[in-house]
Amino acid sequence: MATTTAAARRARARVEYDAFLKSCPTNQLLDRISDKWVSLIVSALAPGPLRYSELNRTIAGVSPKMLTQTLRSLERDGILTRAVTPSVPVRVDYTLTPLGLSLSHLLSAVKEWAETHIEQVHEARERHDAEAQAAGAGAGAAQKE
Repeated sequence: MATTTAAARRARARVEYDAFLKSCPTNQLLDRISDKWVSLIVSALAPGPLRYSELNRTIAGVSPKMLTQTLRSLERDGILTRAVTPSVPVRVDYTLTPLGLSLSHLLSAVKEWAETHIEQVHEARERHDAEAQAAGAGAGAAQKE
């Protein structure tokens, strides 16, 4: 029986990837990159490197713990790099890798879509809620009869 290299096994698995399967690594990757903090961090870094404090100020609502965890996971996945400059105080800059830049185009487009269409979504929600409330009131009146 011939042995296969890790690269050969990955190449064979790549053909078999199916993100609809929970156990598939692509499903897990989609779960990671669909996180709102990932989207906002990657979009914030798209124009260029930022320090931790700049990211924290730019992304409203992210806790220091969540920002740190997300940055570490993105570094592990090869989406960004962390560069430490020895100084007082120590300077830490985060930069997207080429892989991260390719992802930033997609996530920035989703962010822009949300910013452009939020009013339409609000209107749709209001219509839906009003219709659901009217249907509920009609059903309640029918039950009383």
